[in-house]
Amino acid sequence: MGSAADRVKNPSRGSVWLDRRTPSRSRKAEQPAGLDRDRITAASVRLLDADGLAKFSMRRLAAELDVTAMSLYWYVDTKDDLLELALDTVFGEIPAAPDDAGWRDRLRALATSYRRMLVRHPWVSTLIGGFLNIGPHSMLFSYAVQDAVRATGLPLADRTGATSAVFQFVYGFGTIEGHFVQRTAEAGLTQDEYFRQAMGTIRADPELSRMMRPSESLMEARGGDTVEEMRERDFVFALDLLIAGIEAMRERAERHA
Repeated sequence: MGSAADRVKNPSRGSVWLDRRTPSRSRKAEQPAGLDRDRITAASVRLLDADGLAKFSMRRLAAELDVTAMSLYWYVDTKDDLLELALDTVFGEIPAAPDDAGWRDRLRALATSYRRMLVRHPWVSTLIGGFLNIGPHSMLFSYAVQDAVRATGLPLADRTGATSAVFQFVYGFGTIEGHFVQRTAEAGLTQDEYFRQAMGTIRADPELSRMMRPSESLMEARGGDTVEEMRERDFVFALDLLIAGIEAMRERAERHA
């Protein structure tokens, strides 16, 4: 179960975390000393952060580790195995929510940490959903989310919907934010510089400026002196709306119980 051939043939039925086979390769003297799966995975995350998903390859990873590409296949079967391992590793950056906090604070803490992880690693959003995502760190995050949602008091049938409302919102928000941060870095600009240049381009075009005019009052009312401050206000308010919605739906369920 979970062999490389299975994963290539039908990715939905396999995962590196389901591979329970006894390793078929035995270590040889020429294998690089100190090379192991954890070191390979850490290097994969560094490369993905630096160069992105499109440029990631076993050859580039081998050069980063100063080993031959074939050496890597003693520890993983496919590049997808490495991507799945890297994905789970960055989920390990999400700290546990405080045990003594109420469900609202736990949801806020988990949502905020999830957003930050997505922004730090823009390649992650492309991979989520492409794998079963059942590694140990991913599962701990999932359990923490389920525990917080369970504490809301929502009926059992409504809990997956509440989870989706909060964390698919965070996924979308963090993905767009991460791509914007990445784009500004590639342009050699701060986020504020990039935003000012983009707005200047729009305002210089009469047609675009006319279309944008109704939105300018909204942007002024949004508040915040920087892009990060504006974005933070939006995120906090949107999360408050979702939490208020959970409270309202729980109260409605209690009235109709």
